[in-house]
Amino acid sequence: MLIIDYIINLSIFSLMVSTPLVIGSLLKFKPLKHTWFWVSVYGGIVSVILVMLSFQQQGYSYDLRYAPIILVFAYLGPLAGVITAIFSLIMRLFVSGNWTVAIIGWTTIMVVFSVVHIYITRFSAVKKLIILVSSYILIYVITVPIIFNIFRDSLAFHSQYLLFIVLGVIIGTLLIESYLKLYRIISENKRMARILAESESKYRLIAENTSDLILVMNKKHEGSYFSPSHEHILGYATSELEKMELCKITHPDDLELFKENIIKMFENEKLHSMEFRLRHKDGNWIEFESRCMPVKGEGDVIEHIVLISRDISERKKAETILLQSEKLSIVGELAAGVAHEIRNPLTTIKGFIQLYKNDHHSLNNELLLSELARIENITSELLTLGKPQAVQLDKTNVIELIEYTLELLSPQALLKNIQFNLWIEDDDICITCEKNQLKQVLLNILKNAMEAMNGGGDIDITLRKDKKNQCVILFQDQGCGIPEELLPRLGEPFYTMKEKGTGLGLMICNKIIKQHHGTISFKSKVNEGTLIEIRLPLAG
Repeated sequence: MLIIDYIINLSIFSLMVSTPLVIGSLLKFKPLKHTWFWVSVYGGIVSVILVMLSFQQQGYSYDLRYAPIILVFAYLGPLAGVITAIFSLIMRLFVSGNWTVAIIGWTTIMVVFSVVHIYITRFSAVKKLIILVSSYILIYVITVPIIFNIFRDSLAFHSQYLLFIVLGVIIGTLLIESYLKLYRIISENKRMARILAESESKYRLIAENTSDLILVMNKKHEGSYFSPSHEHILGYATSELEKMELCKITHPDDLELFKENIIKMFENEKLHSMEFRLRHKDGNWIEFESRCMPVKGEGDVIEHIVLISRDISERKKAETILLQSEKLSIVGELAAGVAHEIRNPLTTIKGFIQLYKNDHHSLNNELLLSELARIENITSELLTLGKPQAVQLDKTNVIELIEYTLELLSPQALLKNIQFNLWIEDDDICITCEKNQLKQVLLNILKNAMEAMNGGGDIDITLRKDKKNQCVILFQDQGCGIPEELLPRLGEPFYTMKEKGTGLGLMICNKIIKQHHGTISFKSKVNEGTLIEIRLPLAG
């Protein structure tokens, strides 16, 4: 009979614990404000019912009223636990006597539980329950059989009661923990489903509205997914593409390479980019640039290739137009450069002829023939541009090269009342260079200096070595100068301060000096002249 009473009480307790959990899982109520309070009140009602269901054993009541109190203490804290315990105490005082013992025992348990809870706040609910049950057993053993002398010699009586309470707590814990675990699983599944739906919605939004073609291909080279952009760009409906092999609309010249790349990606598992042409529904070919990404499936094996392709037809057309434009620009620069360079030897010839007319001196045949040879060389370079020849570098004495250049320009300098002053700080200064190219640089710089000195003056040329094993050539004129903000633009094609200049002279100078692993720099002030410094490595 006693066992039946235990089973009935435990069953009713289990039913009352599980009822709100089941109702809460079935119905989607909005969370109540102060949930802890309402749960504690419900726990108090449960404890009242358990007191009413208590049964007598040896003149002492057996009930489970402390089981819901321990559970509420563990899961909701001291305040909720005390509220539940007040319901239990009131019902206990109502149904039986010996109020003093009941009140003292109840107060002791509440104080101990509240103090213990301070130290176990961060513990899990299960650990709290173990500690609270252990505390309750300790309090019961000290107070009931020892202090209050209730059946001190009946160990079986007290053991049965404590086991009854422990079983109640265990059953309640199992029911609550299983519900909480199920609730967490369901909540996590809902959260993941919501995230998945949002993610799918975003990807669908991107895939269905992007102008790029998104294709998922299997090992049979069949498409399992075609983005809606295929219909817009290729003219085929998605249903048509799904029934069609992609190879059938790939350009024959690109087909073999396309298949090889796809096979390699399935084998090597590496990203790959490629260009190929696909046929539009109306028959014309469209060029695509595609980035292909292998996708692994079960067993860490590549199952699909995702191809993200972009129509580059317009880009290809633009590149062709740009290339043609660049060719035209190069031709224009070349023509202007050739004209600019032919002017230099013509100027020399013109200067000697003018001197001859003025002074009736004999012509310097050697210089004239040399300058005519330069014109012939420039013309030859233009004619053989399609087949550039290697530059012949020779060890050259810079002093001799400068003196030769000054001799060429002396007639024109005399006409403009310009004096060349050459200052040589070292006797032997040799570099490795292409003589004609370096002569072209010297002519360009000196001619620019002369053209900047309409009123005549001196041009100082200084030649020396520096500590870095370099040849340093300085040109200082007394011309009109250049504003400092314009100095960075010197050397740009077609940028010039001359009325009839092409802007290619300094550009050519820059290019030649760089080819000889040297540097050229400019310093200038308005109305104070310009200083040009050239540095070239000395011959080894």
